[in-house]
Amino acid sequence: MPKKSGSDNDNLELNLTGDSKESSSETSTSSTDTPTLSQLDDYYSKWFLEYASYVILERAVPHALDGLKPVQRRILHSLKELEDGRYNKVANVIGNTMKYHPHGDASIGDAMVQIGQKNLLLDMQGNWGNVYTGDSAAASRYIEVRLSKFALDVAFNAKTTKWLSSYDGRNKEPDSLPMKFPLLLAQGAEGIAVGLSCKILPHNFNELIDASIASLRKEPYELFPDFTTGGTADVSEYNEGKRGGRVKVRATIEKRKKNLLAITELPYSKTTTSLIDSILSANDKGKIKIARIEDNTSDSVEILIYLSSGSDPDTIIQALYAFTDCELSISSNICVVDNEKPKFLSVYDLLKISAERSKALIKLEFEIELKELEEKWHLSSLEKLFIQEKIYRKIETVETWEGVLETVYSNLKPFEKHLHRKITNEDLLKLLEIKIKRISKYDSLKADELLKNLEDKIAQTEKNLKQLTRCTIKWFKELKEKYGALYPRKTQLATFDKVVAQEVVISNETLYVDRLEGFAGFGMKKDESICKCSKLSDVLSINEDGILIVKKISEKAFFGKKILHIDLFNRSNPNEKAYCLIYRDGKGGPALAKHFTIGGITRDKEYSLTKGKPGSKIFYIAEYVPEKETPPSVKINLRAAPRLRKLEEFINFKEVALRGRSSGGIQVTKHSIKNVVRNSKT
Repeated sequence: MPKKSGSDNDNLELNLTGDSKESSSETSTSSTDTPTLSQLDDYYSKWFLEYASYVILERAVPHALDGLKPVQRRILHSLKELEDGRYNKVANVIGNTMKYHPHGDASIGDAMVQIGQKNLLLDMQGNWGNVYTGDSAAASRYIEVRLSKFALDVAFNAKTTKWLSSYDGRNKEPDSLPMKFPLLLAQGAEGIAVGLSCKILPHNFNELIDASIASLRKEPYELFPDFTTGGTADVSEYNEGKRGGRVKVRATIEKRKKNLLAITELPYSKTTTSLIDSILSANDKGKIKIARIEDNTSDSVEILIYLSSGSDPDTIIQALYAFTDCELSISSNICVVDNEKPKFLSVYDLLKISAERSKALIKLEFEIELKELEEKWHLSSLEKLFIQEKIYRKIETVETWEGVLETVYSNLKPFEKHLHRKITNEDLLKLLEIKIKRISKYDSLKADELLKNLEDKIAQTEKNLKQLTRCTIKWFKELKEKYGALYPRKTQLATFDKVVAQEVVISNETLYVDRLEGFAGFGMKKDESICKCSKLSDVLSINEDGILIVKKISEKAFFGKKILHIDLFNRSNPNEKAYCLIYRDGKGGPALAKHFTIGGITRDKEYSLTKGKPGSKIFYIAEYVPEKETPPSVKINLRAAPRLRKLEEFINFKEVALRGRSSGGIQVTKHSIKNVVRNSKT
């Protein structure tokens, strides 16, 4: 955290100890000179704001211009400072970086390993860890590093860099590196600051260059993430990388044999260790069923999953996506520092900033080159005049230094109108430093050839400055041609079908019920068994009073006494089944027939399938699958009564309209019902 000014700290200390004269005068009516709550609140608000600003700007959030956090920038600057073509011990690089980064060697070493594992900016030797298994790198004294050729090409130019004093004032460090490439989108970034976070997903090298060219040409383009661990990604909800956007990623799973699956690519942000742990956890919970698992990962991923005899590999694959980390949803949140403030941008905003920044840097390089060429042409022209016009001989008899300068200048003055700028004292001093040996060997033809070559270069540089966009595009094309083959796309893009957990979970439990007392669950093994189920199943129950309720299955739960119908309920397709009902509307009321589907429902909430009158009672209930079966036909037996000649009624539910759960039904009879049975003729 930035060091506080002495006056602020001193004032606070004096106030807290009661020794401040200023505080005494302000609180003269108080018995003590302690600060008020409002004063303390102001102090802490100010300090917290400074701390939050420091964490955001100096530690957690990358810069929009070069895509680097301060520690990363300082590591790269330190490596450039040590660059001699040979490898450096990482421990030495860490020590040199501490001249610029005042936060200890551990943070520098960790950041360097993270940069190295992205395989873009650093050329490494030794054990730098494994992104697949999560194994850590060897100690810094054992591993070596130098800048990659790519980093030397795109990230450094001392002439176009703005320099700042280091924290102790002894050294100079870059404000931002002159990065001519969208590094932040290529590497990705992640950080948590005070009140905000940053998560930028990595993208493909070649696609970024193509997008940069398209941006400069103002042509449309698309950009989607590409992960070093491969896998498959569904980017339909990426939303240009803005806040709220997300990407679904899946491991690549192959069927090797009948009972053998192999994971060959990982979902982003997962290691083989964490992925295997999630698979074993799902197996322990009974969501999937596997025999054993092996990890053969080294330079490439290979996790072998041996299935139990009789398992369906396709179902197990879908279950792995549903219940393990083989499928993940990763949120994107592009937050960068721009103009000393955090900003939330899209992928396209960030790429445009990078493309325009590259163009501006190339322009600055051309302007510097032009200035240097013009200066070289100016000095070469003066040298030619100084020697060919034999001006050096005219100063032999001059006795004073001022006279020498005046003589040289007066003889060059007539030619000044042909030069690019006026002649200065520095020019005269450089001419007077030319040795006699060089003058005696001066070749006029070579001098003319040099001047002609410089003039051609000046003309070409001026032309380049007028065609900056074309030159920037050429730069990107050359970069792609040089390095593009090293970075093919690793993550395949696809649209994922939603995996319904209930459909792929292993049904290794049994649903039991005590109808009279109204209890049901998979732990009631002494009671009536209903069907096979899983621990993710939902259970639907309808009792004699017409109360419907859906609950998550458990070992034992109360559903209501006198259960007539109990079965599993498919929440993802609540209208999969239809129901046929005969019930009495209230005590002594008419009998009604109801043909309905359940529809959307809330767990643990009671729904009445009757009209809700006290004394209502269900006589008959049946379910069927409309797509596969036909509605039943039933016979209603009536109780004998005076003047009642017909003791039977027949209802074919095919003729009763299929409606929703809340419908009342149609009246069947006003007479008392003895029982209802399925019509044997249908």
